[in-house]
Amino acid sequence: MDPRRYMSDAFGKPAREPGNKWAFDYFLPNHLPRQLNLDDSTVLALSDADSALGHLQGLGQLVRDPDLLIGPFVTREAVASSRIEGTRASLSDVLKAEQMAEGERTSDTDEVIRYLRASDLGFRLIDKLPISQRMFSQIHEVLMAGVRGEEKQPGTIRTSPVWIGTGTHRIEDAQYVAPLPSHIPDLLTDWENFVNDPASKLPVLVRCALMHYQFETIHPFLDGNGRIGRLLIGIMLVNEQRLTRPLLYLSGYLENHRSEYYERLQAVRERGDIQSWLQFFLRAVREQALDSVRRASDIVNLREKYITQSQTDRSRVSAIVPLVFRNPYISVLDVQRAIGVTTQGARDLLNKAESYGWVQKYTTIGRGGRTLWVAAEVFEIIEGPLGYSTEPSS
Repeated sequence: MDPRRYMSDAFGKPAREPGNKWAFDYFLPNHLPRQLNLDDSTVLALSDADSALGHLQGLGQLVRDPDLLIGPFVTREAVASSRIEGTRASLSDVLKAEQMAEGERTSDTDEVIRYLRASDLGFRLIDKLPISQRMFSQIHEVLMAGVRGEEKQPGTIRTSPVWIGTGTHRIEDAQYVAPLPSHIPDLLTDWENFVNDPASKLPVLVRCALMHYQFETIHPFLDGNGRIGRLLIGIMLVNEQRLTRPLLYLSGYLENHRSEYYERLQAVRERGDIQSWLQFFLRAVREQALDSVRRASDIVNLREKYITQSQTDRSRVSAIVPLVFRNPYISVLDVQRAIGVTTQGARDLLNKAESYGWVQKYTTIGRGGRTLWVAAEVFEIIEGPLGYSTEPSS
């Protein structure tokens, strides 16, 4: 790490371990600020993000069955957050994987599924625990168990140095070296106090942006820091009651602006450029919230269309509707388990759903050659094109 690049000590400064002839340069963060002056551009970005997030929150409260939206949105978040870390699994891969036994899935798909399990745990833990080291360590243990990186002490705060941004694996060539393990207890105590401060006068979205920046800067684990840090954004928004359910898949924007995402974080460390990081983060919230609103509206409208189509049908085909909106890939066994019908009864209902245009036979999967059906209209809404530019912001 080149200490000459770090030209501001507003959020921390380069340091070296004294008395160690093998010492190397690392970044020692300051404690998080409890007050912050926002410039005009940041205030405008905050207003736009607040408005869009409020729209998403309102939609989540108006939908009769908001849990209908959670599965597709959380899965999008899991896929995008994992892709940022190099996992190569598509949304369809993950949705189809629910139909497969563990040994039939790819390692990349397993990583995303671990993220989904970690996410589920995180949103359950906020009813029992504050956002804290205890909480995110439990989430990290679930995230890393049984997948790539499981040898890097899942759920355990690191006891050795970590660094990023080098093609040589040499710490001297790293763009960023995280604080030494000896600094982590103090930094995490301050982080916890900041996140859980009920008297804070900073807007929630600004606190979320600072929380995420500091978590990634501390880098408390040997691996998985990015995914945990991004997951904590959604957890904090729900915990602060800015969202009632995890409908904001922020990692979609961060994945599509990956280079800028990393550059904005590093610019805070090197130049103290917190305003640009906040503006980037708030723009991400705005764009993803608006994209979520559009997709949620399309999902609700399509579901109402299917329900209307089935109202005069004397069969139980309407019971297929909630199943395909939770996961557009569906099998005979799914229908059997959900509705309590025979194998032939489940096939008859799927054939009836196909006659309405809801599903179509897609492929066979697994060792037993199980037939998989797909609700193409539902999948197209979930996977459809983004509602914003993927070009770097000016």
